[in-house]
Amino acid sequence: MATTLTGAGPRLWAPARHRSFRLLWTGQSLSLLGDGFSVIAFSWITLGLTGSTLTLGYVLAFQAVPRALFTLVGGSLSDSWSPRVLMVVSSWARAVLMAAVGLAGLSGHLTVWMLCAAAAAFGTVDAFFQPARVSILPSVVDDELLTPANALMGVGARTAAVVGPAVGGLVIALTRAPVAFLVDAVCFALCGLCVARVRTRPAAARETSAGTVKEQASLGARIREGVTYTARDPRLRTVVALDTAVNFCYAGPFTVGFAALADQVLRGGSATLGVLNGSLAGGAVLGTLVGGAVGGRPRVGLLVAALAGWLGAGMAVLGLVHSTPVVVATVLAMGFAIGFQGVFGLSWIQRNIPQDVLSRVVSVDMVLGYAVAPLSLILCGALAGRDTFALFGVVALVLAATGLAVLGSRAVREMR
Repeated sequence: MATTLTGAGPRLWAPARHRSFRLLWTGQSLSLLGDGFSVIAFSWITLGLTGSTLTLGYVLAFQAVPRALFTLVGGSLSDSWSPRVLMVVSSWARAVLMAAVGLAGLSGHLTVWMLCAAAAAFGTVDAFFQPARVSILPSVVDDELLTPANALMGVGARTAAVVGPAVGGLVIALTRAPVAFLVDAVCFALCGLCVARVRTRPAAARETSAGTVKEQASLGARIREGVTYTARDPRLRTVVALDTAVNFCYAGPFTVGFAALADQVLRGGSATLGVLNGSLAGGAVLGTLVGGAVGGRPRVGLLVAALAGWLGAGMAVLGLVHSTPVVVATVLAMGFAIGFQGVFGLSWIQRNIPQDVLSRVVSVDMVLGYAVAPLSLILCGALAGRDTFALFGVVALVLAATGLAVLGSRAVREMR
């Protein structure tokens, strides 16, 4: 045990010794930082132009819907083209879009319809980046480094998700909303430069699902093949189902639910809401780091079931307990579990799915997450109108059922 703990630090930071990994980590972090900027920038400039939250909803929908629709396309292209090239092109395209919006805003010529068009284009281009950033990692680091590499990538992603909106808001407060788009453009341009310098292993050295090079099928056929591949493997079905359940928990309970909990139950207002969100993010970062430091290849199926059960128990506590310290500790523990299991679950997918279908499997997982998010928000909004116990209780039951379903499959229980 002492040997394991002694080697935890060096094991966690081992991927950072590779130049290409450092460039990839920096590029992904800059891209996700830019994503956080874009949400704040689009929101603030829309409200400044119209003063209408309904219009803001339209603008954000114009960004979200194309991202969901084109993610499967992006995943299919990542498996037939170079993920690195797709990431670079997507980054530079987003840089151009953000620069154009920023300049139009500074010149006073920006309209709501221009914002909607820019949001739709941004969501479309971003859909090509997201699957590629996951599928590129096995071609950058060796298999034994995948777990700590995913941990470091996860920490960068979670940190950027918190810092991006905060810095975006600060830039807008100190300058003007269009300036945030220009800063956003710089983030994406630097991301493209970093990823362009990443060196990956030759495609011929990677495993394919058929073991041989196949003739390229049509785009539609490749998308169907990815969906079919995911649906036929009981282990993949389980991982994707759990990811979908966790996304369901993130979208509604961790947004609408946290707001209702802070306001109606804990009576702490926006400060308490900030503490809850910070605890979730901090716990996830800590869990990600611990997962990367521990390393090894545990039974991922059991981790999946444990995560579902842990989150279900946490949701039950949030619905029953009205003590702020207990709620904060529970949220911190839930975030830790999400970060810890996420490292091993993603590493298992990257290690066990052939490279020629990996991006398509990842894109299926992402699309399902995008699909359940609005459903979760609507359902949790309706349940929160009754009381928080109903909201968190329903989610706890969904997660408990997910955990039991996982344990019912021997193939899933034995996943490593």
